Amino acid sequence: MEQEEVKKDEQQEKLQQEKPKKNKPNKEIEKLKNENLALNEKILRISADVQNMKKRLEDEISRLQKYEGLELARELLPTIDNFERAIQLDDTNLNDELSKFLSGFKMIYANLVNLLNQKEIKEIDCLGKEFDPTFMDAVLTSKEEGIPKNQVIEVLQKGYMYKDKLLRPAMVKVSE
Repeated sequence: MEQEEVKKDEQQEKLQQEKPKKNKPNKEIEKLKNENLALNEKILRISADVQNMKKRLEDEISRLQKYEGLELARELLPTIDNFERAIQLDDTNLNDELSKFLSGFKMIYANLVNLLNQKEIKEIDCLGKEFDPTFMDAVLTSKEEGIPKNQVIEVLQKGYMYKDKLLRPAMVKVSE
């Protein structure tokens, strides 16, 4: 009997020793599962961040390509204004030196205007229209009989649109 009791005690000891061993692997497995879940969530977040960054980059590239010539166009406008002023000097004597220069200016100006139209740079049509502060700057006002209030009487400097973006507002004289 004693031997049986010793055997039972030994078996119980073995069981108690095996229990912590069994619990230990379960805890390790649970810990690894939690780490795996955390890493999978981190991968998903990083993947979403990369996709968002890619989309923002594509949008920025698209926007830059759409308005690629904006600054050049803005810098060309004073030159076009000067050509328009020079062309207004047109005189009636077409045989003198000034007239020859003016005809050359007109050809250059026509080429510039064609180039602007090809690049979708359009003049804002505002003469005789109602004043729109989105596209026009009212520089002067004047009371004119027979002209409705807030109507553009004179364009002092042309305004331009580049595609759907305001390149330069028109400077206008408006009726009171």
